[in-house]
Amino acid sequence: MVDYFNQGGAFMWPILVALVFGLAFSLERLYSLIMSSINSKKFFTDIEEALTETGVDAAVALCETTRGPVAEIFHAGLTRMHRGLPEVEKAIQNAGAVEMAFLERNMIWLNAVVTIAPMLGFTGTVIGMIAAFDAIKAANDISPAVVAGGISQALLTTAFGLVVAMIIQMFQNFFVSRIDKLVLDMEEQSVRLVDHLYEVESKK
Repeated sequence: MVDYFNQGGAFMWPILVALVFGLAFSLERLYSLIMSSINSKKFFTDIEEALTETGVDAAVALCETTRGPVAEIFHAGLTRMHRGLPEVEKAIQNAGAVEMAFLERNMIWLNAVVTIAPMLGFTGTVIGMIAAFDAIKAANDISPAVVAGGISQALLTTAFGLVVAMIIQMFQNFFVSRIDKLVLDMEEQSVRLVDHLYEVESKK
């Protein structure tokens, strides 16, 4: 593999930088999404019990000690209970938009790597082909030995660029599916919370 890398020429280095860049952001997103995942159904049950047995302050305290976007939007809504339920709904919607932006943070850089890595590979291919034709011109001969070096370099950069793009694309697809699940979870639990608060309010 190292030998192939060295044969690929100068354009292998920016492609390698793109790979490292993409993997770094992939690890950051992986850690962030793992930390954002909780058992939201159990959390809602705990919030429901806290509201029923102890009150809003206990529910807010539970949100403060729980990680993840669901806890954040619950916290935003419950801290505005004194302003009325319409304000609670508005706060939940605003917090949901903020949390969605947080979940999608840095995804654009993964997309950039997926786009740029093949382009670097294709550019390396063009440079390699130019080198091959220059070698033919200098040798005034079209023998396989003269042409092979430049074409091999050209194909290696393309292959490496495509492999990098595929690796980062797999990470990106996984993260998109996880983000969609978390967003759906946020929406579902926020609707349940608002419905529960209206039920409690109607019984007063």
